[in-house]
Amino acid sequence: MIGGVLESLYGLFGEWWIIPRLIEMFVVVSIIIGFISVAAMFLIWWERKISAHIQVRFGPMRVGGWHGWAQSIADGIKLLLKEDIIPARADRPIFILAPMVVFASALAAYVVIPFGPGLIVQDLNIGILYIIAISSLAVLGIIMAGWSSNNKYAALGALRSAAQAVSYEIPLIISLLGPLLIVGSLSMTKIVEAQYVPFILVQPLAFLIYFTCAVAETNRLPFDIPEAESELVAGFHVEYSGMRFAIFFMAEYANMFVVCAIATTVFLGGWKGPLLPPVAWFLIKTFFLLFVMMWLRWTLTRTRVDQLMNVAWKVLLPLAFVNLGITGLVMLLYPVG
Repeated sequence: MIGGVLESLYGLFGEWWIIPRLIEMFVVVSIIIGFISVAAMFLIWWERKISAHIQVRFGPMRVGGWHGWAQSIADGIKLLLKEDIIPARADRPIFILAPMVVFASALAAYVVIPFGPGLIVQDLNIGILYIIAISSLAVLGIIMAGWSSNNKYAALGALRSAAQAVSYEIPLIISLLGPLLIVGSLSMTKIVEAQYVPFILVQPLAFLIYFTCAVAETNRLPFDIPEAESELVAGFHVEYSGMRFAIFFMAEYANMFVVCAIATTVFLGGWKGPLLPPVAWFLIKTFFLLFVMMWLRWTLTRTRVDQLMNVAWKVLLPLAFVNLGITGLVMLLYPVG
């Protein structure tokens, strides 16, 4: 059907029919980038306030008036105006491309996030597969940044990130297979619509495995081995400055929102909830999970590399297979519909 429409448009307007489509794509991308920018600035400010309260202090209070709400905006302007330094012995093209790759992978993941009924850029029938695959490209950008910097700390951080991603990606994906077996679809919208009760109630182990792996995938404490400031100065982006550093920072919080949005969609019923608008429920659930991630960062200590790998391969992976096996057995004995 779509192919026939495209052929008709081409017959009527020739090559010019593509222009409205390009404008539409530009508008959608601009909206997503705007949302990521605002959300990242808010999350940075929010994390500062959360860490301050946990450490019994005030945090940002001056810039912008009420509780220093404009501090993140001021920091963004500062980074935008700072000099962009590229090390003399760095691999210049790859060094420049690395933050773009990391941010592009985070940006592309927002295409299939259902913020509400019909509020989705594209409801792909392989939505959950697409979002996992595209998010994994961030590791490629991190490796590019670490290798091209010509810095031992950056390279070590990038290698740690690659090992961590490979280790935790497997149990993360397997933990999602249980809910997908129940739904029988990879569409993000259909996953939400199938939840008469949130799947966290029927798949609690899968949710815990997923959320633990999500914390590790986003390099957050207690799994921030690739960025360990006390060991690696800053990890893979140690040589970056100015706006390129800001892009890495934005991509980190954008990826945090993505993994929490997946958890909200798959386990917490997505936009479903009483009284409030669907979008409000989706954002409340997602930001609550983001709050938990920040809470963990300022509560737990960093794990050692061997502990990190042991948790992934000896604890989470077996538990994910056990959960998948039990779910498959129950679905076989008591098929839905």
